[in-house]
Amino acid sequence: MAAYADIIIDLQTPTLDRTFQYSIPPELQERAEVGAPVTVPFGNGKKPRKGYIVDLSDTAKIDPAKIRPIADIPNRGLTIEDSLVELAYRIRRRYGGSLYDALRTVIPSRQKTVAVPKRKVRRVIGIAELAKRRMELPARETAKARLYDALAVTEEIPYELVTGKLKITRQALAKAEEDGILTVAEVRREEENPGEGLTVTLNDEQIRAAETVAASIGMHRVFVLHGITGSGKTEVYLKTIASVLEAGGQVIVLIPEIALTYQTVLRFYRCFGDRVAFVHSKMPAGERYRIREKAKNGEISIMIGPRSALFTPFERLGLIIVDEEHETSYRSELTPRYHAADVAVERAKLCGIPVILGSATPSLQTFYRCEQGEYTLLTLSHRAKEGAVLPTTHIIDLREELKARNYSVISRSLHAAIEDRLERREQVMLFLNRRGYAGFVSCRSCGYIAKCPHCDVSLTYHSDGTMRCHYCGHRAVYERKCPECGSSYFLPFGRSGTQKIEELVQKEFPKARVLRMDADTTKATEDYETILTEFAEGRGDILIGTQMIVKGHDFPKVTLVGALAADLSLGVPDYTCAERTFDLLAQAAGRAGRGELPGEVFIQTYRPDHYAVTAAAESDYRSFYETEIRYRRTCGYPPIRHMLTVTGSHRKEGVLESAMERLAAAIAAAAPEAVAIGPAPAPLKKKNDMYYRVIHVRHADIEVLIRAKDAADAWMHADGDGTGLTFDMD
Repeated sequence: MAAYADIIIDLQTPTLDRTFQYSIPPELQERAEVGAPVTVPFGNGKKPRKGYIVDLSDTAKIDPAKIRPIADIPNRGLTIEDSLVELAYRIRRRYGGSLYDALRTVIPSRQKTVAVPKRKVRRVIGIAELAKRRMELPARETAKARLYDALAVTEEIPYELVTGKLKITRQALAKAEEDGILTVAEVRREEENPGEGLTVTLNDEQIRAAETVAASIGMHRVFVLHGITGSGKTEVYLKTIASVLEAGGQVIVLIPEIALTYQTVLRFYRCFGDRVAFVHSKMPAGERYRIREKAKNGEISIMIGPRSALFTPFERLGLIIVDEEHETSYRSELTPRYHAADVAVERAKLCGIPVILGSATPSLQTFYRCEQGEYTLLTLSHRAKEGAVLPTTHIIDLREELKARNYSVISRSLHAAIEDRLERREQVMLFLNRRGYAGFVSCRSCGYIAKCPHCDVSLTYHSDGTMRCHYCGHRAVYERKCPECGSSYFLPFGRSGTQKIEELVQKEFPKARVLRMDADTTKATEDYETILTEFAEGRGDILIGTQMIVKGHDFPKVTLVGALAADLSLGVPDYTCAERTFDLLAQAAGRAGRGELPGEVFIQTYRPDHYAVTAAAESDYRSFYETEIRYRRTCGYPPIRHMLTVTGSHRKEGVLESAMERLAAAIAAAAPEAVAIGPAPAPLKKKNDMYYRVIHVRHADIEVLIRAKDAADAWMHADGDGTGLTFDMD
């Protein structure tokens, strides 16, 4: 039995951002456990304060005579809030920031909610009549078309799904009701829809995967569902969810925000009916809180959503699924900068339940843990649809295009393939790999990229004529000639915008209906889904876009995908650039040939022999992993070693530079066994009048880095001169 407990006091008070140690009276020993709520004397107040135990120990941190005892520990089991408090403490310990920030992430503040009656939109006419009316719709009535298509798939749909994800206005629904197409009615408890259950047939691989996970219900195991694009991972999720619900459990399904489409939610709703709820970032805080309360009260069993859905207060949580677990959007950009996949594993560990991490391109950290025996690998090696095969892939060497005096961003062979698809009335996707663009320097003739000799990342071009490494600060003078081949095409890589590509495509293919999807065309909440719906309904021949168009979408008529600048992301000054490139190209290639028609993919690159490009072209994840992990092992990057990145910020550059030098010394003193690099300029040295510098700290034991982080945090408050710090782990 532990003698002392570390306790956090009063979740609503951000100023009490640390733990306080109390002794545990003998009569309360059996009830003292991590996460348990307590009442304790605090300060000079006579009234005891509420707190939570976050750690237990036998060692006093101060004079034992000065440590006060816990007043009481309620004699009850841990509630869902108690376990979420413990999860928040673990997040804060690993990722930094304040306890208050972590708690507000996990347990949002109370919001005013309005009781909303449960309503359904029900189709009252037959499928044939609906199809007839759909054909008669004018082309401009896109909202009605979406509604009719949805009602053709299922007879009734939740009202909030129709007005939310489908973007159908109340006026449009009222008009459709007036026309005798549907009814909008409140739903009584006895009328709730239980769903149709799983109606698809699984193949042998899918059945084995689902049964393996189902056999682990009630115990903590981490499964990695590695399935090629189109292999039917969602069907495995649905089958496993059904097993959990039968056992009386509840399920959280995390989906990247960009892939949380109406079609995705509808699929779960058709199987499980009113037991499904979903949240997303654009939903009003009050609505999200109302759904959270419904989950807490047991009114729903499945929560679907992005990162925040992970903290749904389910009392009987039985399974967590993280779809597309490699997605970088699972990492929070706000403090604490947690990664949802890692926190999902942590929550599952606390609850003693299984987790499924699904992806066609698992992150290296995840696959490495499979190799180490920490996670269990489940593989789907074939496309689920009968007769569907992986597309034929061509790698186009842009150096040869340059020699042939083709200066267009579209190669000659891709141009011919687009013409062919337009004649056959099939669809085309053109993907511009612009992710994380930085001013790297490369040679158009031989493909050489200027790299740091110490860190194996690209050097970033600066306007003063130098090339710098943002990991260690190494500098090199920019020369106009390529050091590899002597070509004068050794230049900072420019940015070809999607708008320019749209103009070029429209000029080259004047009869084609072209849609563009990027940050400029998806500013409004509904723009993203509107463009995808138009393309899915065949009202566009060519879809041009950045990485957002390759995120798990399924368009049966897409038979051609072109990656226009496949190697742009290879120049990003980041040790994960090859992994990010492989992910994007493999996901892009997976969009072609998902229906009955065969697919074809063209990958245009200045570096046709790079392992990330060749492995993506062959859909060979294992080959990529084995090559990339050798580089990570040589350089000591994650997952071989953990890496803590400490970013300092200040309005005065001189103050920042001096402070970061002192910080580096403080980190070295606290964790002498770790490798610390820097301080060096951040990739973005200045933003909004704030200067930024970084220190990278590496060690195989994450506890060493947590010690370094805690030392940096203490230094900031004691000697930081107003320097702000943020922490990123791995």
